[in-house]
Amino acid sequence: VSFVGCAVAAAALATGGRSRVVDGVLEVEGGILTRVLPRIGIGMSPVAMTLGHVVVAIDADTLDRTRRHERVHVQQTERWGILFPAAYLTLSAAIALRGGDPYRDNWFEREARAAEG
Repeated sequence: VSFVGCAVAAAALATGGRSRVVDGVLEVEGGILTRVLPRIGIGMSPVAMTLGHVVVAIDADTLDRTRRHERVHVQQTERWGILFPAAYLTLSAAIALRGGDPYRDNWFEREARAAEG
Protein backbone atom coordinates (compact mmCIF):
# COMPACT_ATOMS: atom_id res chain seq x y z
CA VAL A 1 0.00 0.00 0.00
CA SER A 2 2.83 2.41 0.84
CA PHE A 3 4.34 1.56 -2.56
CA VAL A 4 1.24 2.99 -4.25
CA GLY A 5 1.46 5.99 -1.93
CA CYS A 6 5.07 6.58 -2.97
CA ALA A 7 4.11 6.43 -6.63
CA VAL A 8 1.33 8.97 -6.08
CA ALA A 9 3.74 11.11 -4.05
CA ALA A 10 6.29 11.03 -6.87
CA ALA A 11 3.64 12.20 -9.35
CA ALA A 12 2.65 15.03 -7.02
CA LEU A 13 6.26 16.10 -6.46
CA ALA A 14 6.98 15.98 -10.20
CA THR A 15 4.09 18.39 -10.78
CA GLY A 16 5.03 20.97 -8.15
CA GLY A 17 3.81 19.32 -4.95
CA ARG A 18 5.63 19.47 -1.63
CA SER A 19 6.39 16.83 0.99
CA ARG A 20 7.41 16.48 4.61
CA VAL A 21 7.65 13.70 7.17
CA VAL A 22 5.48 14.14 10.27
CA ASP A 23 5.58 11.50 13.02
CA GLY A 24 7.03 8.92 10.63
CA VAL A 25 4.39 9.48 7.94
CA LEU A 26 5.21 10.98 4.54
CA GLU A 27 2.78 13.82 3.86
CA VAL A 28 2.50 15.14 0.31
CA GLU A 29 0.38 18.03 -0.89
CA GLY A 30 -0.30 20.04 -4.00
CA GLY A 31 0.77 19.42 -7.55
CA ILE A 32 -1.50 17.10 -9.47
CA LEU A 33 -3.27 16.14 -6.22
CA THR A 34 -5.11 19.46 -6.26
CA ARG A 35 -6.95 18.42 -9.43
CA VAL A 36 -7.09 14.63 -9.10
CA LEU A 37 -8.11 13.96 -5.49
CA PRO A 38 -11.49 15.74 -5.61
CA ARG A 39 -12.41 13.76 -8.75
CA ILE A 40 -11.79 10.21 -7.53
CA GLY A 41 -14.62 9.89 -5.05
CA ILE A 42 -17.94 8.28 -5.75
CA GLY A 43 -20.57 10.56 -4.27
CA MET A 44 -17.93 12.59 -2.42
CA SER A 45 -14.91 14.74 -3.17
CA PRO A 46 -11.93 13.61 -1.10
CA VAL A 47 -9.35 16.24 -0.19
CA ALA A 48 -6.95 13.84 1.58
CA MET A 49 -6.20 10.14 1.39
CA THR A 50 -4.02 7.66 3.22
CA LEU A 51 -2.03 5.14 1.20
CA GLY A 52 -0.12 3.09 3.74
CA HIS A 53 2.35 5.39 5.50
CA VAL A 54 1.81 8.10 2.89
CA VAL A 55 -0.89 10.75 3.27
CA VAL A 56 -1.70 12.87 0.23
CA ALA A 57 -3.82 16.01 0.21
CA ILE A 58 -4.78 18.95 -1.94
CA ASP A 59 -2.85 21.45 0.20
CA ALA A 60 -0.93 21.97 3.45
CA ASP A 61 -3.95 23.32 5.35
CA THR A 62 -5.86 20.15 4.51
CA LEU A 63 -2.99 18.01 5.81
CA ASP A 64 -3.04 19.94 9.08
CA ARG A 65 -6.83 19.79 9.38
CA THR A 66 -7.14 16.07 8.60
CA ARG A 67 -4.01 14.76 10.37
CA ARG A 68 -5.82 12.99 13.25
CA HIS A 69 -8.32 11.39 10.89
CA GLU A 70 -5.68 10.21 8.42
CA ARG A 71 -3.42 8.86 11.19
CA VAL A 72 -6.22 6.48 12.17
CA HIS A 73 -6.14 5.17 8.59
CA VAL A 74 -2.36 4.72 8.92
CA GLN A 75 -3.00 2.64 12.07
CA GLN A 76 -5.71 0.67 10.26
CA THR A 77 -3.22 -0.08 7.49
CA GLU A 78 -0.74 -1.29 10.09
CA ARG A 79 -3.39 -3.60 11.58
CA TRP A 80 -4.83 -4.93 8.32
CA GLY A 81 -1.69 -4.80 6.19
CA ILE A 82 -2.07 -5.48 2.49
CA LEU A 83 -5.71 -6.49 3.10
CA PHE A 84 -6.74 -2.99 4.20
CA PRO A 85 -7.69 -1.58 0.76
CA ALA A 86 -9.72 -4.70 -0.08
CA ALA A 87 -11.42 -4.72 3.34
CA TYR A 88 -12.27 -1.02 3.06
CA LEU A 89 -13.68 -1.33 -0.47
CA THR A 90 -15.57 -4.56 0.29
CA LEU A 91 -17.18 -3.00 3.35
CA SER A 92 -18.13 0.11 1.38
CA ALA A 93 -19.68 -2.03 -1.38
CA ALA A 94 -21.67 -4.08 1.15
CA ILE A 95 -22.93 -0.90 2.81
CA ALA A 96 -23.96 0.59 -0.55
CA LEU A 97 -25.82 -2.61 -1.50
CA ARG A 98 -27.81 -2.30 1.73
CA GLY A 99 -28.67 1.30 0.89
CA GLY A 100 -26.20 2.97 3.24
CA ASP A 101 -23.59 5.62 2.57
CA PRO A 102 -20.39 3.76 1.57
CA TYR A 103 -18.22 6.51 3.07
CA ARG A 104 -20.08 7.80 6.13
CA ASP A 105 -21.32 4.37 7.26
CA ASN A 106 -17.99 2.61 6.71
CA TRP A 107 -16.57 1.33 10.01
CA PHE A 108 -13.06 2.45 9.06
CA GLU A 109 -14.30 6.01 8.48
CA ARG A 110 -16.38 6.05 11.64
CA GLU A 111 -13.30 5.08 13.64
CA ALA A 112 -11.27 7.85 11.95
CA ARG A 113 -13.99 10.46 12.54
CA ALA A 114 -14.18 9.50 16.22
CA ALA A 115 -10.49 10.38 16.58
CA GLU A 116 -11.06 13.90 15.25
CA GLY A 117 -12.25 15.02 18.66
